Amino acid sequence: MKLVLFLGTLLIAFAQAALAEDLLVTPTISASVPAVTAGESFDVIIELKIKEGWHTYWQYAGDAGFPPTIAWQLPPGWNAGPLEFSLPAQFSEPGNMTIYGYEKRCFLKSTITPAKKIVPKTLFPIEATLSWLACRESCVPGSSHLSLMVPGARSGSSTSTSSSSKSEALWPAPGGPPFSFSLLSQAENEIICFEGREGSRYELFPDPPSDMKVGKIMTTENQGHYVMMVPWKKGVAFHGLLVEINKEGSKQGWWLSPNLPHTATCSPQKAQHLQAMPDSWKALLAALFFGFLGGLILNLMPCVLPVISLKIFGFIAQARESRPKIFRHGLAFIAGIYVWFLALGLLILLLKASGQEVTWAFQFQNSFFLLVISSLVFLFALNLFGVFEMNLPGSASNSLDQLASQEGYLGSFFQGLFATLLATPCTAPFLGSALGFAFVQSGIVIIVIFCSIATGMALPFFFLSFNPAWVKWVPRRGPWMEHLKQFMGFPLIATNIWLLGVLGRQHGASGVLLTLVLLLFLGISAWIYGLFFAAQKQVRWGALSFSVFIALLSFWILVPKILSSATKASSLSEEQMTLLSPVASDEIQWIPYSAERLAELRSQGKPVFLDFTAAWCLTCQFNERTAINTPAVRTLLREHHIVPMKADWTNSNPEITQALKQFNRVGIPYYVYYPPGVKSEPIQFSELLFENALVKAFSKD
Repeated sequence: MKLVLFLGTLLIAFAQAALAEDLLVTPTISASVPAVTAGESFDVIIELKIKEGWHTYWQYAGDAGFPPTIAWQLPPGWNAGPLEFSLPAQFSEPGNMTIYGYEKRCFLKSTITPAKKIVPKTLFPIEATLSWLACRESCVPGSSHLSLMVPGARSGSSTSTSSSSKSEALWPAPGGPPFSFSLLSQAENEIICFEGREGSRYELFPDPPSDMKVGKIMTTENQGHYVMMVPWKKGVAFHGLLVEINKEGSKQGWWLSPNLPHTATCSPQKAQHLQAMPDSWKALLAALFFGFLGGLILNLMPCVLPVISLKIFGFIAQARESRPKIFRHGLAFIAGIYVWFLALGLLILLLKASGQEVTWAFQFQNSFFLLVISSLVFLFALNLFGVFEMNLPGSASNSLDQLASQEGYLGSFFQGLFATLLATPCTAPFLGSALGFAFVQSGIVIIVIFCSIATGMALPFFFLSFNPAWVKWVPRRGPWMEHLKQFMGFPLIATNIWLLGVLGRQHGASGVLLTLVLLLFLGISAWIYGLFFAAQKQVRWGALSFSVFIALLSFWILVPKILSSATKASSLSEEQMTLLSPVASDEIQWIPYSAERLAELRSQGKPVFLDFTAAWCLTCQFNERTAINTPAVRTLLREHHIVPMKADWTNSNPEITQALKQFNRVGIPYYVYYPPGVKSEPIQFSELLFENALVKAFSKD
């Protein structure tokens, strides 16, 4: 009987080996003892042989991927301990992502405890189902059923556990490292300091809880003294693996935790100094430069042009004023730009501290925010049409004079604030890489990069207001200025139509209809205010109170109804959604994005064009009409059998957010083309897309 079982096990092993020849990952299983004793634990080791060029993941995968998992099937009364991993390595994936895992070979082990009573000389089956993810340019999930027969030891005999590592596997050593180290928790970071051994280099592998992600680790070294800063959630105990690699390439690792005894070698001053430094000054300077260029280009984005045109009109209205006054108006506008970016940066820091996934333009995925902005844009347009005035009583006779008056500085400030608010749905060229770098850095780096973006956006207005020599070409004041002012309201109405399209994508036709009703009552409210603006004080304040009452009552009644209409949007037909959405229907047969579907297509070697877009992203819609949905591109998509895949980010979608993060992106538009073939490298495109770029990439097939 034993011989039959042995031959059966051997046959299964040969069959598994034959089937695994073409697998990306080939697992084998073995025990650390020749026989088991009742109640005495032993180790089961699983070796993963990984195909050249591919990798699997450690217990914390890093910016992408997931670790192997195992499900045991053991004899009754037997128990298995948690899965332990051999020492990992660090390497990068596209998008400047850091991942932790294994190439060529990986070892896993688990401690098995037999029942307290077993029958000697009996073969006991140990079975397990192992699942993993193997990645190169694309990722392919895999699984295997492993089995092992272990005999029970004879009564009275003892078995000693052999080395559970095999000669090739290296496991973390028990206890802490043999040199002094310290852990210092500060704000949203964990600082690790230690004196390394001469001739060795060190890598840190964070191991956070399953619901927590860790950003990029910053490391500095000076004459063997290491300081590592790990973005870490406040209040969560640190746990991580420190790996030492000597000159010969041999590894040794130790677990670090606050419970281990350590010598304090980190001072708060060192931690603060490191917190202001990214991996290299070169990377920071590049991010600051790209942020500055991106902010400069934001002035040309369709999102912000309506409000920028208002500021140009303000310069024209001030053409005959003194240079100091024009300059002060320019500074007020610039102050609005900086205040919005700083406020947005602080909000992002607060949300990150609370553990939320934060992205660029995340506020445009919030329906209440869209309603408020739509209302403000509508009221701003009514003001330009002359329905009501926003200047203080008696300070000026009309809005043109008010623009040049002392009270107009607040108006210039809010114009800058409003322009920047509308600019955030856009990710201008160069801005995407700067934001991708910023969002994984410390708080001070995020604020500094946001200031560089604000500087780029504000610079043209600084020069225009500092030396307004160009205004001498502006004609004298006359009726044409009032007509121009009224005309400037139409771009804001166009902006409002765009915002309604976004709300339509989120809340359907009923949501749009209710929003139009809300705007109707807000318009009536503004008209009442404007009608009695020049009346006596008591009448004026009565009209103002009644106007505010109508506006607040409209919000109180209609906004909950608009927000509750979200479930009805999904029942709309595709044709209705097309009418409500700024994305026009086209001949391209898009398929919705999913990570599983993309991995499946890539494993089959099919070419895929991935479009990250949203209804609130005007740049995305412009690119789609001018560069993507064109006859030449549609023809190439059909002829080369390229699969068009759309990641619609109009509403918050964690899967799309994670996909953007894999490419070190936090905003849209963003475009990726995967050429045919499993080994092909993805091609990334600029935020401002041109048709010839797509034609060139697609034609290479």
